[in-house]
Amino acid sequence: MPVTDQAFVTLATNDVYCHGALVLGQSLRNHKTSRILAILITPQVSREMRAALKTIFDSVVDVKEIDSNDLVHLTLLKRLELGVTFTKLHCWTLTQYSKCVFMDADTLVLCNVDELFEREELSAAPDSGWPDCFNSGVFVFQPSL
Repeated sequence: MPVTDQAFVTLATNDVYCHGALVLGQSLRNHKTSRILAILITPQVSREMRAALKTIFDSVVDVKEIDSNDLVHLTLLKRLELGVTFTKLHCWTLTQYSKCVFMDADTLVLCNVDELFEREELSAAPDSGWPDCFNSGVFVFQPSL
């Protein structure tokens, strides 16, 4: 039975990330998730890719890109693409859902993971390289903005 007040959420800031998001969405569908699939996209996503996303995702939500503009630290990390990571913060605006699981667009689901919705909010794994931080690739949250 579908659970319509909970969603798996991902983000695509350009067409390259959309390819991964399509694989993520299809892997969730292949493993029979009972939750809504939602994707946040920025204006850089093409019209053609938006159409493709709508074939997999139940909800395609336009958001503005949030860039940290922190070139100094991103250069030190050698991860300039992480500048737009703050765009994920828009996921807290999805208040039509009581609970969500965010998954980066490069995540591949190998079995049904609906049990993640049983976790408390906020649940996330520690980042192995930064023990005082959590990895924002997969986390459980309750929208509240």
